[in-house]
Order: sequence, then C-alpha cells, then structure tokens
Amino acid sequence: MTAAALIDASKSVGGAPAVDGVTFAVEEGEVVALLGPNGAGKTTSIALLLGLRRPDSGRALLFGRDPRVADARTAVGVTPQEMGFPHTLRVIEVVRLVRAHYRQPLPERVVLERFGLAQLAGRQVGGLSGGERRRLAVALAFAGDPPLVVLDEPTSGLDTESRRSVWAAIRGHAAAGRALLLTTHGLDEAEALASRVVVIEGGRIVADGGVAEIKRSAGLTRISFAAPANGFTWAGADREGDRVAILVGDAGDEIGRLVRRGVPLHDLEVRPVTLEEAVSRLGGSR
Repeated sequence: MTAAALIDASKSVGGAPAVDGVTFAVEEGEVVALLGPNGAGKTTSIALLLGLRRPDSGRALLFGRDPRVADARTAVGVTPQEMGFPHTLRVIEVVRLVRAHYRQPLPERVVLERFGLAQLAGRQVGGLSGGERRRLAVALAFAGDPPLVVLDEPTSGLDTESRRSVWAAIRGHAAAGRALLLTTHGLDEAEALASRVVVIEGGRIVADGGVAEIKRSAGLTRISFAAPANGFTWAGADREGDRVAILVGDAGDEIGRLVRRGVPLHDLEVRPVTLEEAVSRLGGSR
C-alpha cells in the first residue's frame, strides 16, 4: 500500500507559492529522502502530508485517506525540525504519553535502549542537553511502531554514536516493511539510507528516483588532479586545496582537451558524481 502521497498538490503561503503541482509517494518498505535547499518546499510538503495544512489544489493522502482523519494520523510517527517538551516531565513520562496514543507501541525498554535514553529515563526534560532532547524527539517518532515515520532533519546536532543509532532505527524500520520519509541536509545520510530520493526546488519536483538514477540523470563525471596553486585556470574548475576538480558530461573528451593544452594531469582521478554533486546540478538546471 502507498503510505503517503501528494498528488498535483499546490499551496501558497503568504501569497507566494510554497509548493506548485507537487506529486510524489512513499511506499511501504521505502526510505524516501526529500531533498532541497532552504525554502524549496520540503516543510510545506510534509505539513500537507500530515494534515497540518490543506492544499489549495490537488490532494494529500495517508494510507489512501485524508490526513486530517484521526485514524490515518495514528498510523504515523513524526519528528519535526523543532520540538518542544514540558520541562518538568521526565523522559520516561514523555515516552509513556506518546506510546499511549498507539494500539501496539514498542515496549518502553526498547524505545529507551534503542536511542540511548535508558540512563536518562528519570531525568526531567528541561535538564537534557540539546543532543539528548533531539534523541528523545526521534525516539518518539518510533515509539508507537507506526507504519509510517516522518523525520525532518533527524540527526541535526547529534554526535556520531547517536547518529548511528538513528540510522540503525531507520534501516530496521524499513526492513520490517514500514515506510519512512526524511529530510536532511546531510546528503551522505540520504545516500546511506534512502531507497529513493525526491529533489524539490522552488516548490517543484525536479528529480525522483533511486540514488544511482539521480546520479545518472545529472549526466556528470568528476575529474580531479593535482595542480599548482597559482597559474592554472580552466572553465568550470573548482580548487580543493592542492587539487582541481571539474564536473563534466564526457570525461574522455575533457581529459583530451586538457592534454592537448599541455596540462599536467598529476594524480588524476575520475569517478562518478556524489549525490550531493548530482542534486546541486539538478537543482541549478531548472
């Protein structure tokens, strides 16, 4: 079943279009990364999917139903970008409160241990560090063991160990046949976790496919080589320390041009573009 979908959805905020004819879906068992720069329409798209905003036109669906229907929303766990807690509640009390809204939640012990919260269970939320509060926020999205989890910048501000625990939870959720939608500015994170990537720019979808497909659609290869700090210029070249990098459509042709110009290609490296490079290219090609 399709867990969540926007179908030709448009929404204006403050008189300006925030999303414009957006269509994409999240299927069961998928991890979908929604990528784009700030202001691209990611947060508005999520708000439409969760029923927090109504589309001006088009449709938003959760498991085939209007997301404003309570039964549809109890099938979703969410970590928003910003999340506040009552400072005097203890961690275990917050976990119990959220679990109580689901029919078959994860056991308390599993929630606490999976996200490194067991030692913090008796602490008041107001006394937690920023990273500890973020771990709690992410844990709550999984606490009800919902069919769909939506995470907005889930690992922002987390240390390496906490980040790994979140990644493990995401992979385990998908392996159990559940669906997950996340936004992230860490494109290494999207590349490591996502089965599909949706790129949004200026309120419109500019790419939708697997990571390898997105890379291919950018049509680029990355050439890099050692070059003197001074005296080397080349159209489209970027300097990275003592190396020069060029993103090109045809690596063989570009290398031939460099050789004919007498450019010494010391320590030459040719590789496919990263997801970050591909997304940047796709977003800028609109």
